[in-house]
Amino acid sequence: MHDATLTAVGQRAGRRQWLGLAALALPTLLVAIDNGVLILALPKLSADLEVSGTQQLWITDVYGFMLAGWLITMGTLGDRIGRRLLLMVGATAFTAASVVAAYSTSAEMLIFARAAMGVAGATLMPSTLALIMNMFADAKQRGFAIASWATCQFVGSALGPVVGGLLLEHFWWGSVFLLGVPVMLVLLLVGRALLPEYRSPGSGRLDLVSVAVSLAAILPIIYGMKELAVHSGADPVVPTTALVVGLIFAVVFVQRQRRLDAPLLDLSLFRNRSFTVLLCTMLFNGAAMAGLGLLSSQYVQSVAGLTPGQSGLSLAPMGISIAAGTMLAPLLVRRIRQGTVISAGLVLSTLGFVLMTQVDATGGLFLVVVGIVFIFLGDGPLVALGTGLIMGSVPPERAGSAAAMSETSLNLGGTLGMAVLGTVGAAIYRNQMADAVPAGLSAEDSAVARETIAGATAVADKLPAGPAGQLLDAAREAFTSGLNVAATIGVVIFVVFTILTAVTMRQRDREAAAAEQTPTEAPATA
Repeated sequence: MHDATLTAVGQRAGRRQWLGLAALALPTLLVAIDNGVLILALPKLSADLEVSGTQQLWITDVYGFMLAGWLITMGTLGDRIGRRLLLMVGATAFTAASVVAAYSTSAEMLIFARAAMGVAGATLMPSTLALIMNMFADAKQRGFAIASWATCQFVGSALGPVVGGLLLEHFWWGSVFLLGVPVMLVLLLVGRALLPEYRSPGSGRLDLVSVAVSLAAILPIIYGMKELAVHSGADPVVPTTALVVGLIFAVVFVQRQRRLDAPLLDLSLFRNRSFTVLLCTMLFNGAAMAGLGLLSSQYVQSVAGLTPGQSGLSLAPMGISIAAGTMLAPLLVRRIRQGTVISAGLVLSTLGFVLMTQVDATGGLFLVVVGIVFIFLGDGPLVALGTGLIMGSVPPERAGSAAAMSETSLNLGGTLGMAVLGTVGAAIYRNQMADAVPAGLSAEDSAVARETIAGATAVADKLPAGPAGQLLDAAREAFTSGLNVAATIGVVIFVVFTILTAVTMRQRDREAAAAEQTPTEAPATA
């Protein structure tokens, strides 16, 4: 079903569409903010609800697990039942689950509410992006709209800790969950009037077996990668088993999709070279950025010695730079080809990773901050323009599915990067610390100091000045070496995908130019 308010191809959007974009920005901003506010509330809610260590982990992780696990299903479901309808249902469910979370009386109740928020949140991102594609038919306007949508994600991530901190200073911990209630109520009030409806004709029924198999594939993979990242590769049996199980179900899922007439995930989309290359570029580049972001946040506190507040300010350029890059990209493509803008941005990001390979343990903070600015500013055009190209390379009836794949690649990329590069950094730290621990420590303290730089700092606090300084110097050098190696891996990833993206975009532009220049043959005359 196509709503009468959908813009025709090439038609410029009017006031209603721009107001609709503002309405779509609300859930996008909210989901990003929600990812950051919980960490600050965790100590207070843990004390009030008497949360165990295991329950604390579930409270923090279950939202992300459900969000990532349900994205593919929800994107495809929106194509079938209607994108606006799914958005409205998801917003209602998110609001209800937020209220339950705010007034939870037990850890189990809060875990359930957070899981429900994750499932509801999975309806929001693919629906908003797919609706933007329906609302903005003009290429330039659509590019700006997608850039604005992407910017909301990064601004929300930056605002999350700030907003959460202000709320917790004046209200109880449940207030951080109620933040989204008025936002969603506004969306529910104006959504039907401002947003068009679109559902794919002849899309078939939702295959529930595919839904179950997709969850059985994605959830163990996300869990396994997160566990490897959190524990830095120590005790890898359980997370590795989870990864293997997830991969087995992923193979089963792919085989089933190939046999279905109306698959949950349309694998034919991957036949489009631009779609596949850009999706892989966003996944692997996102992995490199997430992994280096994790190590950088540890560096500024444990190596540079900044306070948490100072660390937050030093890392603020992450969100600011990528937001600036996403908003700058649509302006640049007015004069420069999209492929050139994306490739130039990736070169800038690569330079940022090169700078990070030169960081040392005694004065590398400046290079870390500059490197972060280059990396995230340069990635902005890929996020803004790449998302638009991914969405534009699929037919309108598959926009929800494509949006879900784009979001899933970002989620998987971030988790993969923290797991792999975090594990690499930890392995290098442990290797260098094997013979660097001062003599005279107990076996327990030696093991703690060799495991993480945080452990070495805790052990150093118990030692006299001389041995403490020796231990901290060794730990900082070891950790920085891990950061340098992770940055080197990032350089390799970005060089490979910068070349691959540049070649793909050049070929795409040549094909488009050839198609435009092909003359229409006149019928033969006698």
